[in-house]
Amino acid sequence: MSTPDVGAHQQARVPLFADIANVFLLQTDAVAAWDDFVATCPDATFFHRAGWQYVIEQAFGHRTWFLYTEMAGEIHGILPLVEIDSVLFGHSLSSLPFCVYGGIAAQSDVARSVLDDAAQRLAAQLKVDYLEYRNLKPFHTDWPTKNLYVTFRREINDDNESNLLAIPRKQRAMVRKGIKNGLESCIDEVVDRFFYAYSVSVHRLGTPVFSKRYFQLLKTTFAEDCELLIITQENEVVSAVMSFYFRDEVLPYYGGGTDKARDLAANDFMYWELMRRACERGYKIFDFGRSKQGTGSFSFKKNWGFEPQPLFYEYQLHQAKAIPDHNPLNPKYQFFIKAWQNLPLPLANLIGPHIVRNLG
Repeated sequence: MSTPDVGAHQQARVPLFADIANVFLLQTDAVAAWDDFVATCPDATFFHRAGWQYVIEQAFGHRTWFLYTEMAGEIHGILPLVEIDSVLFGHSLSSLPFCVYGGIAAQSDVARSVLDDAAQRLAAQLKVDYLEYRNLKPFHTDWPTKNLYVTFRREINDDNESNLLAIPRKQRAMVRKGIKNGLESCIDEVVDRFFYAYSVSVHRLGTPVFSKRYFQLLKTTFAEDCELLIITQENEVVSAVMSFYFRDEVLPYYGGGTDKARDLAANDFMYWELMRRACERGYKIFDFGRSKQGTGSFSFKKNWGFEPQPLFYEYQLHQAKAIPDHNPLNPKYQFFIKAWQNLPLPLANLIGPHIVRNLG
């Protein structure tokens, strides 16, 4: 078995393995072709875009292995992978950490097989604990998988009155409450107000925060396809959400509210405003994103009339003997969560990014 050429991270058009001539590591000269492929391949998602390589390398310092395969000079399949090597949380190769979806996007079974083989060989040679694919559809049904996560996706109607009436009555009442409370929405180009609402929210949940720089990189890298919606009452920020736009979809991804948000129904109003604005811009799918089953987030999205759809997170175990369980529902993290909630917010925002960068 040949060894992957580590120097290929600095060289263009060097095959990952000497004996597989048509699998390459993504370099600058192929970014446009990669994103052109993502724009048209049915398997691809926003999280397959080439910009994630730059964001993850710059924000977290992790090594990336963005693989693609060519046939007759054209890309026929891609597989973005990130290697995380952490003393606390283990050594993994995943598609794609920090993202809901990932895995192989390919135009043919041949391309899919070639990339899958290359990823498994790479995982073995890197001696990772496990290789992970975050799929929307099952691929390796013989691999261990997690049934913890689901996603929520639904079509957006052509008119906003229909969209409002499609929300179940009790939840619709919360949207109307937010409107009556005089809440307003606007779009920001800088992350400061968003980060304040987000960081307060995750601290309240006892979760480490991502760095402000991470969100700045997302906004800069994805530009108009990354939007910051801010909800205010009398010019005071009460909630905010960072959303991604891809093809005909809108994906609210990072969001949160201040301590006032619940009483004002600010989050309810916020997601309605996002849907309303997306409808007016002609978007067709509202992707409410991933939630863990049995959580408040899961119930909130169900209350909007969205039905959960399974996600297929598949693991090929290498050095590990069991699939990872790094999530807040794990009982062993309960003490940490309670302690984190008691930290002053500035201290939590200082320490948090150093922890969360290794969780993926």
